Amino acid sequence: MSAVTDAVVAVAPGNPITRSVRDSLIVAKRNLIRMSRIPEMVIFGLIQPIMFVVLFTYVFGGSMRIGGSTSAESYKNFLMAGIFAQTVTFATASSGAGIADDMHKGLIDRFRSLPMARGAVLTGRTLADMVQTALTLLVLAGVALLVGWRVGTYHDTDAGRVLAAFGLLLLLGYAFTWIGALIGLSVRTPEAATSGGLVWLFPVTFISSAFVDTTYMTPWLRHIAEWNPFSATVEAARVLFGSPGQSHSTAWPMQHPVWASLIYSVLIVVVFRTLAVRRYRRAAG
Repeated sequence: MSAVTDAVVAVAPGNPITRSVRDSLIVAKRNLIRMSRIPEMVIFGLIQPIMFVVLFTYVFGGSMRIGGSTSAESYKNFLMAGIFAQTVTFATASSGAGIADDMHKGLIDRFRSLPMARGAVLTGRTLADMVQTALTLLVLAGVALLVGWRVGTYHDTDAGRVLAAFGLLLLLGYAFTWIGALIGLSVRTPEAATSGGLVWLFPVTFISSAFVDTTYMTPWLRHIAEWNPFSATVEAARVLFGSPGQSHSTAWPMQHPVWASLIYSVLIVVVFRTLAVRRYRRAAG
């Protein structure tokens, strides 16, 4: 057994893929430990989505028209997929701020001096953020159940489809953290990364089908909303949750939301991971 272990250790550094995975997991562990030592980061990260759930449910519920109905129950079940998606994407700002903070404090220079894969620093950070986002989603789902959200209200669903919905939401959140990583590497202060991470998120999340039925938007705005990657994931989650959705839309992402969500998220990861790693190499070079 000792000889096999020694052989694996000896081979691992020479295998770029194995080395990158190992280094990424080490950096992810470092970030998770840091998060656990600063519990207020997790607490404040939970407060905002919980406030959105309560405010949208009780302030706008009964006023929004969903599928021709202004029922508060219909809006509640329509809304939650949008709240979940907004929560995972808003984690982008903190991801970018964290990377900018590491750059500002010189931590990236320390990583550069170590014999590790260059992309592992960013991959580890985004993986740690995804774990934190998953915990936030778990708590938020509990709050949603307390205010009356239920799966299977529009059509039948099962546990596998519900888990698939949360999987697509986490994939979208992971994809967007790479946009945050690129922003964090492109600015000079964590404050600028936070602002830059939120400026583009508001139009992306609100010009979508997350909170309103796009049928009632002006035509040009409706087309933007229906082809928005954010809308595709929201609609995919609704389909898998068995909740009311954009049944009258003829746009391809709204007709095939699960496939559209997967395609959009994978493309965002590929494009922005490439750009972020390239930017990191220039910054750390």
